Amino acid sequence: MAKVVLIRAESYDVDEVRKAVSRGIDLLGGTGRFAGPGQKVLLKPNLLVGEVPDKCVTTHPAVFRAVAELFIQSGASLSFGDSPAIGSLTGAAKKAGFLQIAEKLGISEADFSTPIDVFYEKGVQNRKFVIAKAVRDNDAIISLPKLKTHGFQKYTGCVKNQFGCIPGLRKAEYHVKLPNADDFAKMLVDLNELVKPVLYIIDGIMAMEGNGPRGGKPRKMGLLLFSEDPIALDATVCRLIDLDPELVPTIHHGYQAGAGSFRKDEIELAGDDFSEFCLPDFDIIRRPLDVYSLRGIRRFLNNGLVPKPVIVKEKCLSCGECVALCPTKPKSVNWETGDRTVPPVHNYSTCIRCYCCQEICSEGAIILQTPLLRRLIGS
Repeated sequence: MAKVVLIRAESYDVDEVRKAVSRGIDLLGGTGRFAGPGQKVLLKPNLLVGEVPDKCVTTHPAVFRAVAELFIQSGASLSFGDSPAIGSLTGAAKKAGFLQIAEKLGISEADFSTPIDVFYEKGVQNRKFVIAKAVRDNDAIISLPKLKTHGFQKYTGCVKNQFGCIPGLRKAEYHVKLPNADDFAKMLVDLNELVKPVLYIIDGIMAMEGNGPRGGKPRKMGLLLFSEDPIALDATVCRLIDLDPELVPTIHHGYQAGAGSFRKDEIELAGDDFSEFCLPDFDIIRRPLDVYSLRGIRRFLNNGLVPKPVIVKEKCLSCGECVALCPTKPKSVNWETGDRTVPPVHNYSTCIRCYCCQEICSEGAIILQTPLLRRLIGS
């Protein structure tokens, strides 16, 4: 039986979060179950970009602080890190509120810029990865994802959080090589099994719904979730927000690969009552995001059936973040005439629907629009 712990936390008050984190970890066996004295532990939060905590783009620093304090007390030696989509780890961590806490607690910044080649013989989709050196420099990894929606994978939680273990722009290479959400999810499962965090703690005190993972809206859920099983934990979150777990590619393929369980009868819930946190009106796409079985006519399906990224001109600042992050060559989103004072435009004939542009837009100016044909024939 996989064990998932749900603990109520109404706010990011330091004392309240500290008590909630301590209770959650105790219900899983205590800090000693995950790291012993003198062991090197890497804390891996979600630091997609440098944003202030109130926007709910990143893991909240209060959660990071509470987890760090507990494991420092247990005698572990801590470092932290992630590979932001834009900018440096130091810059993102400072704006998100992590750096100040890390400096105060004596937590070092891990090396997420040096790439190393790693072979994973058990991989289903990928057997070779380029990952951050810090991943192999530590005895244990604790993953601290944020509960958010995601355009490409529908939901981002435990499994998706480890994509930040791939340094810098190398993440874009995986989007080009694996433009299909199904294959991309298999890669994420392989990566998560390679990295193999010993503990997952999801920050769902304030979640993000709607146009996530950066442009959505904060939504209070008032809980933290804990587990050693990433698939069971992600599946439990999906049930809280009335989303069929099997429609999330990382959950479906994670279960198929033996990386965890999503079945209700294989998950033991502990802590606070599951029903207290259910949000059936949580704003998330509940239909399948892609058509997996007709790959021979992928381009036609992309244009006719798969949701496409669309720039809302009234919101666009013409900052160019979407252009910089587009992984295709030539760029599938760019300035049409070279005039950077107007919003860029998409070339849907080359767009691979990786939604990197939508994911990174700081203004929420890129939305996913369902094509007319898809709306006419249904999901």
